[in-house]
Amino acid sequence: MKSRSTLATWLSELDRSRLARVLAMRQDAASSPEPRSVGELADRLQRPGSVALALPQLTLPCLQAAEALAALGARATRDNLAELLGSTSPAAVHALDATLEALSDRALVWPHGNEALRMSTPLRQAWRTPLGLDATLGELLAGTTSEELRRMLAVLGVKPPGTKQQRIAALVEHHSDAERIAALAAAAPAATRKLLQQRAGSTQRQPLLVMFGSPDPALQQGARWALDRGLLIQDRQQIGPVRMPAEVALALRGPDWHAPFEPLPPEPQLVPITAAEVEREAAAAATAFAAGAASVLSVCAAAPPVRLKSGGIGARELARLGKAAQAGDAVVRLALETAYAAGLLARDGDRVPPTEVYDTWAEQEPAEQLAVLLRAWRDLPLTPTRARDEDDKALPALAGAPACDGCLQARHGLLTAAAGLPAGQGVKVASELGPLVSWHRPLADDASPEDTAPFSTVVREGELLGVLARGALSPLGAHLAAPTGEGLDSTARRLLPTATTTARIGADLTAVVTGTPSARLSALLDSTADRETSGTASVWRFSAGSVRRALDAGRTPDDIAADLAGSSATALPQPLTYLIADTARGHGRVRIAPAACVVHGDEPALLAEVAAHRALRKLALRQLAPTVLVSGSPPAATLAALRAAGFAPVAETAGGTVRIEKRLPQRAAVPPPRGNVGRRGPRATATRASRAPTAADVPTGTGTDALADLLLKAPPSVPEPGPVGGGLPRATDTEEIVAGYAKHLSYGDIRQLAHAVDTGAAVTVEYIATSGNRTVRTLSDLELDPPYLDAWCHLREAERVFTLSRIHGVMPA
Repeated sequence: MKSRSTLATWLSELDRSRLARVLAMRQDAASSPEPRSVGELADRLQRPGSVALALPQLTLPCLQAAEALAALGARATRDNLAELLGSTSPAAVHALDATLEALSDRALVWPHGNEALRMSTPLRQAWRTPLGLDATLGELLAGTTSEELRRMLAVLGVKPPGTKQQRIAALVEHHSDAERIAALAAAAPAATRKLLQQRAGSTQRQPLLVMFGSPDPALQQGARWALDRGLLIQDRQQIGPVRMPAEVALALRGPDWHAPFEPLPPEPQLVPITAAEVEREAAAAATAFAAGAASVLSVCAAAPPVRLKSGGIGARELARLGKAAQAGDAVVRLALETAYAAGLLARDGDRVPPTEVYDTWAEQEPAEQLAVLLRAWRDLPLTPTRARDEDDKALPALAGAPACDGCLQARHGLLTAAAGLPAGQGVKVASELGPLVSWHRPLADDASPEDTAPFSTVVREGELLGVLARGALSPLGAHLAAPTGEGLDSTARRLLPTATTTARIGADLTAVVTGTPSARLSALLDSTADRETSGTASVWRFSAGSVRRALDAGRTPDDIAADLAGSSATALPQPLTYLIADTARGHGRVRIAPAACVVHGDEPALLAEVAAHRALRKLALRQLAPTVLVSGSPPAATLAALRAAGFAPVAETAGGTVRIEKRLPQRAAVPPPRGNVGRRGPRATATRASRAPTAADVPTGTGTDALADLLLKAPPSVPEPGPVGGGLPRATDTEEIVAGYAKHLSYGDIRQLAHAVDTGAAVTVEYIATSGNRTVRTLSDLELDPPYLDAWCHLREAERVFTLSRIHGVMPA
């Protein structure tokens, strides 16, 4: 509560622009329903879940400074922090001030009074043993008796005051002098000095299990000497571990010891590059990926991939897609994951077909298609090209694994690191971006077993997409690194060529398309020829089988020839026109009619040949008339067997007309929603996280400025449910109902939960089950039934009933 009140005071003293910057940095705290006072804002900013969202976005020096502040505890001042970090030179002080400013922009650390620094309680609790230090002396002395304190002070030569609290204060004051502690330890027996130095030098807290009655008399005597003087503390029952107060450990480490602090990022080896070189290489990579992704999704449209029983698309289906689209495994995985996140694909039973959104996307230019996939890649909560797990087992694609914030931060860290390179410079080796990513996002996930260098998988993805080129951020990547991503579409249109609408058809019965074929051209060639290669240049080959496939779909020879001629850069070569005519002459000479089934035609000799064909004996053909045969197999099997034997039959309907074998594209009924998981089952979710904004990224004149104005004008305290003063709106009926039952919730949490009930938004709650277990659940489709709450639980993927009084915290989902 103390840190919350000091935070509210600090927030109320900020000017509008600075408060707007805080709101922009911590957007979850400013989400709907907007806070009504700085007190409510402070309450939201202090939520453990909110701090957990901000923590992965901190740079290495921010984390190091925060850990040092946590170690300092009540002694946290700017001067003490600078001394602990060894930042006393003017340049180091400037770097430390910039680090503290970055933490203040996120309301994680703020000044209090003239010297003190306060930090968010959940942030302090992020380290169990900051810098390997135990609790402070004042905290460790809480369990000692007043008589034990008197004896400690007497041994130290300090006159004991009258009360226990006064004695604790006197002992804390005595031990706050580092030189005095060092001198005291220097005068200790050898066994004590060894014990103290061993514990003080450890940067990881390892409690000394020194008990009274230890078999080592020297160790027992040394510990006794330190315990008598408060250099080590043990509870009064003398059954727990011996602990060293943080002040004592820091004093014994000496004035030359400093906590780690790296205010400057690592310096990779750079080489000069030109903007033209970066654009040229990025355009080539982006064009190739756009063409490959279009091919992969086209294959998915023709034959949707089948999911494994355990979920996801397995290695066999991925290999099929790659072979059909002539694309590598990385391109296939990237295309599937980004298309799924963008709503172009959706699960439908045991398959993953395209949605209706895909049909619109397929008609767009390659630049527009690429922009959709790039935006999806930036916010993917996973590493799409990671193909193997820690045990070196193959990972399926679209497996629906839990969101990985560390994977998302790795990608954002890469964009931030590359954006920070000097203009006209790129890293000599792309892998040298890995240490930069580690500095910008120390908590990012780099657990891929395939990485030969830090974050090499993410770096390869950036190069594959044209986001990185020549070791630098491309114009496409620069737009992704920006908070809003504006300008990505126009830059993509500038770098990528338009879709190719014509093919060069050769006498060798191939059609070559340079660049990305348009949707119409690709569909035409896919229906009349077989794709052999894809990429910057795609090749199709015509054959009797491919032409027959078009005829089976109801196309006439003249239509095929006319469509191909209209899409060819030159006149159709004679071999292709002959192939179309020859295939058409043999097409339909034999017809299959359902019965079980009847084979008939106009040529008795041909029917006799079919009846006598040795390869067709399994059909059990019987000749009823010179032009009529009866098959013992169904029409589909008979049709397939005759075609395999080299004939070109067509199927008939029961009415005697030719049955068109046109395959209608399979589409998912409902595209995945863009934010929530539906009540009727799991759907694709798109993360709302974005690149961690910096102070320069915060837009002016936006909603954050207006909200900052309102907060600064409102009463600073957090109002209670019900009628509120100061011109603030009255609490809604839903808020009053929730407040009547959810007794553990703050006013801000009550408003958040009531807003979710009223608007249908999803929320994340901290819930205490009847067993006493504390769980975190994401809920949607909330319905109040006091004292209960009916909701769809994303964790259980089912409807659940929750008791309002057991909800202890609420956050936006």
